Amino acid sequence: MNKEICVLDVVALTEDVPDRGLLRGQVGTVVESLGSGVFEVEFVDNDGLTYAMLPLKSSQLLVLHYQPA
Repeated sequence: MNKEICVLDVVALTEDVPDRGLLRGQVGTVVESLGSGVFEVEFVDNDGLTYAMLPLKSSQLLVLHYQPA
């Protein structure tokens, strides 16, 4: 089941983003839709401090689910 990505979805990276020091599997939150299939994603540490915020394509993201569909 493919869910369309929405603002405030919790997502994981499906690939490394080496120029930003991000690894596949890191978890972030979609904070804005920038256009067709492109989203601004914020990555925060355990203290709630942002360590990266960048635009990513939907193909680079996996929406995480916490409950059965």
